[in-house]
Amino acid sequence: MSLWRTTPNIEQLNAIQKNTIGEVLDIRFEHYDEESLTASMVIDHRTHQPYGLLHGGASVVLAESVGSMASYLCIDASKFYCVGLEINANHLRGLRSGRVTAVAKPIHIGRTTHVWDIRLTSDEGKASCVSRLTMAVVPLGENPPAR
Repeated sequence: MSLWRTTPNIEQLNAIQKNTIGEVLDIRFEHYDEESLTASMVIDHRTHQPYGLLHGGASVVLAESVGSMASYLCIDASKFYCVGLEINANHLRGLRSGRVTAVAKPIHIGRTTHVWDIRLTSDEGKASCVSRLTMAVVPLGENPPAR
């Protein structure tokens, strides 16, 4: 049984990236199956840190982007929205070029929170980062917390 409340449409997911950080960093949704959502991001001058390696913060942007979209696809968007509550990342390997791919799989899909395991890999399939994202599921009409 699929975890998706809304069947992912890859073309629509990519269109949503317009005028966001996802567009700036060339984040592309690529694939889904019954238990995961996959996206990738370019590794170039836009995502490098000063030493020419993929910036850890860019990896976290990719992880949160794919996990957030996965949560959105699991909820009734006419009644709820999702916001990031907490994210962590362990950076395992430096990458310099190509694309980094992130696969989000659920750890917990609850009524008020979702927890995602997100694995980032190089073009060669080598692990570069592992991340855990917790999303809050909020009823529409409740304003997101002020920052």
